[in-house]
Formats: sequence, C-alpha cells, structure tokens
Amino acid sequence: MGDPRGFMKVPRKEGGYRPLNERIYDYGEVEQTLNEEDRRLQAARCMDCGVPFCHWGCPVGSKIPEWQDAIYNKNYAEAYDILHSSNSFPEMTGRVCPAPCEKACVLAIHNESVTIRENESSTVEKAFELGLVKANPPQFRTGKKVAIIGSGPAGLSAADLLNHAGHEVTVFEKNDAIGGLLRYGIPDFKLNKGIIDRRLAIFEEEGMIFKTKTCVGKDISKDELLNEYDAVLLAVGAEQPRDLVTEGRELNGVHFAMEFLTQQNKVVAGKRVNRSKRISAEGKHVLVIGGGDTGSDCVGTSIRQKAASVTQIEIMPKPSEIRSDNNPWPYWPTTLRTSSSHMEGCDRKWALSTRRLIGEDGQVKEAEVVEVAWDKDKDGRWLMSEVPGTEQILKADLVLLSMGFTQPVHNGLLEELGVEYDARGNVKVNKKKQSSIAKVFAAGDVERGASLVVHAIQCGKDAAAAIDEFLS
Repeated sequence: MGDPRGFMKVPRKEGGYRPLNERIYDYGEVEQTLNEEDRRLQAARCMDCGVPFCHWGCPVGSKIPEWQDAIYNKNYAEAYDILHSSNSFPEMTGRVCPAPCEKACVLAIHNESVTIRENESSTVEKAFELGLVKANPPQFRTGKKVAIIGSGPAGLSAADLLNHAGHEVTVFEKNDAIGGLLRYGIPDFKLNKGIIDRRLAIFEEEGMIFKTKTCVGKDISKDELLNEYDAVLLAVGAEQPRDLVTEGRELNGVHFAMEFLTQQNKVVAGKRVNRSKRISAEGKHVLVIGGGDTGSDCVGTSIRQKAASVTQIEIMPKPSEIRSDNNPWPYWPTTLRTSSSHMEGCDRKWALSTRRLIGEDGQVKEAEVVEVAWDKDKDGRWLMSEVPGTEQILKADLVLLSMGFTQPVHNGLLEELGVEYDARGNVKVNKKKQSSIAKVFAAGDVERGASLVVHAIQCGKDAAAAIDEFLS
C-alpha cells in the first residue's frame, strides 16, 4: 500500500462540482478534479485490506488496491494497465458509475471510503495525457466473424475482447452514432461525448468495424445475419419504458424520459431536430415522475433548458439518510442519494402516486397526485394503499416519465429471430449467455433487465468469453 497509515492521516477529499451558477448554463461536465498531489494522497488512503471488499463490490472485478498503490507511486502506466485489464473503458465508468466499490470499502463503515471512482477517472485521463493509451491490434486473425447488435456498454465490452481474441467483429447500431446508452442516454454534463469518441478511435485502429444507421432485422435480414456471421451477440438493451396508465396520458407534453434526453444530446452534438418535435422545458413547470438516475438526468437537463420549476416525485417512501439495521455494510446502501442535478434546484417529493393528468385544449397543465402508504401483507409482500384526504394538484406543463424499463423491445429483430424469453420478457440465456438459438448470444440489459453500466460491461465480458469458446 502507498502509506500504511494514510487512512488515518488523510481525510477523504472529493473534487466536487463546478460552481452552480456557472454549470447550469452549459452542458460541460459538472465534476471537477483534484491536483496530482491531492490525488496521490487520496490513493494513499487505501489500506490494501486483507479481504478487499471493494474488489468484491465491483461488478467488473477491478483490482482496486493494486492500482491505488500504483497511483501513489506515480506509476501511471501500471495503474492504467491494471484498470484496463478488467474494464475496456474505465474513463466512462469513472464518470457515470454509482461506485458500489466505495460503498463496500472498509472505510465506508465510517463514511470515509476511498475516492475510488474519482481516482479511476483521473488515472485514465493521466494515462491519455502521458500518451500511455495506444491501439494494440491483434497479432493474428482467426477467420471467424462476429456480429454485435447494439453499441452500448455490453456490446462494446464484448466487441473489444472478441476483437483482441482475433475474431473479425462488426458492431451494428441503429442510431447515427456509436455508444448506445452512453451516447444518447446520459447527458453531456455527466459524460462528455468526446470521451466516447476518443475510445472509439482506438477501437477502429485496432480493427473493429462499426456500422451506424443500420437496423438489423430491417436493413439486414435474419437470414443474412445468421448466414454471414459465425456468431451473433444481442446487446440491444431493455428499451421498453414503463408507461403511466392513467387518465390524461394522451395529452400533449407527456413524454418518456429517453425521448427528452436523447433529443437534447443530439442538440448538444450539433444535430438538427425538427422544431415541431422539439421537447423543451423552457419556461415550463416540469414534473418528473420517477426518482432514479434517469429522473435526475431529466432534472438537470430541464434546469439547463431554463424551466420555470422542476418537481420530481417518487412512489416509494423517502429513503433514510443512514443505513438501517437490515442494510449493513458492505452491501449496497438503500439510503438517500442526491445528485448534482438535485442540488441545482429541484423540489423532490416521495410516496406520491399520480392519479390523473389534467389538460387544457389538449395540453397537459396539472397533475393530481395522492400520498401512498406501504405495508407488508402476511406473506411479507409490500402493498401500496392511498392515504385518504391527501390529494394535491401540481403544476405540470411538461411531464417526463422516468419509471424505469420493463424489458427489451420484442418487435422487430427479436421476434424475427424467434428467441425465447424468460418470465420477465428478457431474452432467455443459459450460463454461457447463449440464447435458444445456438449461434445467438445475449448480454447486458437485454437478458438481465435494466441495470448499471458496470453490470452491462461484465455481461459483455462473460459473453465474449463464451463466444470465443464457442468459435474455438
């Protein structure tokens, strides 16, 4: 370890955010970075525990104590190599991961965990700055061809490993740019898209083939796909949003969160958006229904679009500020999470259910909500009930539905392939990530349900190993 007593001598120090009155007027990344010496001191806080719970908590199995030590000793090449050994693009997880590793850090017992996520992002940026990140094309080719459908974190993770194994990898993407959720689901103020493009340039130099604006199942038929490629990986995500079934859902001004976020990301990228289809929060009272990360992204985007007000409601009760007795360390804490977007000006409300949306001349204007209570039945299942007399009306010129995703979209490719589904509507796979069709595999949200970017990366790694074995 860098300093055996570092965790006793050095307090946790975060880079923090850019000043609020500066960042809400642009889409630049909100996080700041520490200087090199402060970063070394933060790395020195790692105790190199005998049992590294951080490693256990990380879905991609990052060897965290090892690269903390390398940072402290200014061995940035070693730090990057260790990071990159378990993650094809740590510069992205270093920006958008909720850091389960930090929640599992032994120092988290005292709420003073090592700043692992910030250290990760800083390490990769230092490696790029020093010219340590270079293309490393495979030395041989197997002659096998793999098609990867979807260019999100699962697809790109698998593509990277399969390409390095010597297979010819083609990544198909229905949108106009590679990146999937990373490109069009996460706002630029959390992940600058130049970070994605920088990594894609390396992937292309290493021989990966990208085909955008290509809808597999439409532009390329199932038969063409299965005949031309030796293996196919489905990494199309879980894009079927959970809808709001209530009176007034059909009113103008009610949109799914991803419609709103994707459109703004395209605007930031300089792409033209039809004015008649533009979703704008400017001057409006915005109601975000759903309290997760995507809802938070809607909050930050609405504020930057100069909304008159932003309210975010969640149907579940407000989480506690500290861990409850049945939620001990090192497990993920089900505690209150406040994002940089929430700090920018948002009225957050919990335990509210939307009864109906109220409109005027076809345009949504208000939402009637009611407080709900949660209790367990005799079998231990949670049941929700409305609290009489708690109805209230909220202003809502723009309603953004951010209630999660239910399953992958079945229409199109999945139906044409004829893959089997599990009980939740996801693509059914075995332990080798293999679907009901022998040469068709699946990885990420399409087979496990909507989850974290790091889970998708690990699923891509698992699928790549299974496909490589299948082709061999």
